Amino acid sequence: MKIILTHEVSGLGAAGDVVDVKDGYARNYLIPRKFAIRWTKGGEKDVEQIRRARKIHEIQTIEQANQIKGQLEAVKVRLAVRSGDAGRLFGSVTPADIASAIKASGGPEVDKRRIELGSPIKTLGAHETSVRLHPEVAAKVNIEVIAA
Repeated sequence: MKIILTHEVSGLGAAGDVVDVKDGYARNYLIPRKFAIRWTKGGEKDVEQIRRARKIHEIQTIEQANQIKGQLEAVKVRLAVRSGDAGRLFGSVTPADIASAIKASGGPEVDKRRIELGSPIKTLGAHETSVRLHPEVAAKVNIEVIAA
């Protein structure tokens, strides 16, 4: 099935790209989560609009990405969440929580879709996440999850 990506999808492409994927992957995952729309001849107009919006929001150069990487790796991120007696969280820490904690800690504003969690954060303590700033640059961010 031919689709137009509306958001960046790891391993598949960036917003505005037209890609071929398996029908089930598109119908069951990409389209319901608004990561993609079906490709049509009329949809080609949408591609240019999506690409223009992507160009405005993306980090333009590797030097700029490296500068932001330095800022992210220097900031100490502490995230206070509700937890039980054994140190397990009520729920888990989401990329949106991490993005707001980075901003609150004095770091640069980061899009939540660029934060990659290896596994869900469900315990107190120190955790490491990756922020994909540019296709060639990723920053490692250390997060300390504490009880609220």
